[in-house]
Amino acid sequence: MNFIKIILIAIGLVLAAMLAFSVIGIVYSALWYLFLLGIVAVGGAIGYKLLVKDKESMRLEDKTPITIAEMESADRALEDYKRKYLPK
Repeated sequence: MNFIKIILIAIGLVLAAMLAFSVIGIVYSALWYLFLLGIVAVGGAIGYKLLVKDKESMRLEDKTPITIAEMESADRALEDYKRKYLPK
C-alpha cells in the first residue's frame, strides 16, 4: 500500500510540475505579445510624430474658410498690382 502511495505522489508531482510549466509558458507568451505590441505602438507613435511636423495644419477648427468676398478682394488686389507694376 505504501508503494502505491509513493507512485501516486510521484505522478501527482509530475503532473503539478507540468501544470506549472504550462502556466509559466502561457504567462511568458502573453508578456511577449504585449512587448511586441508595445514596440509596434511606440514605432507608430514615433512615425506619426515624424510625419506630422506642423500641428497647426492639423487643426481644422482654427482655420477660417475662404469666402467669395475674400477671393474678390484678392482678385482686385491682383489686378491693381498688374496695372501698377507690370509693363504693358
